[in-house]
Amino acid sequence: MDTTETSRELHLTVANEDYLECMVRIEDEDNEREGVRSVDIAQRLNVSKASVNKAVSALKAQGMVEQSHYGKVILTEEGRKLGHAVWYRHRLLRTFLMRELGVEFERADAEACMMEHAVSEDTMNRWLSYLEDQGIHIEGE
Repeated sequence: MDTTETSRELHLTVANEDYLECMVRIEDEDNEREGVRSVDIAQRLNVSKASVNKAVSALKAQGMVEQSHYGKVILTEEGRKLGHAVWYRHRLLRTFLMRELGVEFERADAEACMMEHAVSEDTMNRWLSYLEDQGIHIEGE
């Protein structure tokens, strides 16, 4: 999925992508498809619940999530696809930094998060293809 192009078309911010990635991670870890709680998102991202509510409102307007009044946040199909794409890039970049460059986990994780948003879609796709061709596969959490 062309995450950068999709994000630009929808005017998603880096923070919006991080929220989608976070929701996908929570869903995957909890085997939960019935939505995630705002409080869990806030705790994971170390932000206030008010910040989560603001982000959710923006993501709802862009068709990335749904939420009934004070209910769980539910990713739409497009929101889930975008969140999974961002999370995949994050994990592959983190694995590369750790395995190939010897960067310790905490730093690799933080820097992969920055890199996943900063590189153009074309460059990212070329880099990911190169890494995959080199046999670099995502390591577990």
